[in-house]
Amino acid sequence: MAVTIARSNPETVRQPIGYTHAIEIRNAERRLVISGQIGMALDGTVPDTGGGQIDQALANLRAVLEANAMTVTNIVKTTVFLTDRGLIGAWRAARSALLGDHAPASTLLIVAGLADPRFVVEIEAEAVA
Repeated sequence: MAVTIARSNPETVRQPIGYTHAIEIRNAERRLVISGQIGMALDGTVPDTGGGQIDQALANLRAVLEANAMTVTNIVKTTVFLTDRGLIGAWRAARSALLGDHAPASTLLIVAGLADPRFVVEIEAEAVA
């Protein structure tokens, strides 16, 4: 049986922009739970800007997906932690550039800090195939 993914945005809840309220998954053979990805490059460098860290965290997320024979279209849920409310616009623009019309379920949190004070973003995801 093929995996089926049904997206649901009930009319009784305000319509979302850039995400889906609920996703039902049936017959998934694989579920990939991805730890929080931060804006650190393979060589250990951390971009100086929030936008740079967001881009790097998303590149890391894509790399984890590809290493597991998946793409961003396999993502069904993201959780994003930002330390600065001012980065919401940069996050939404980068998310749109990466995902296009693909709209997983999503949670966005503004937090006081992350494990290392240099980090301003962390992105978790779940994917199915």
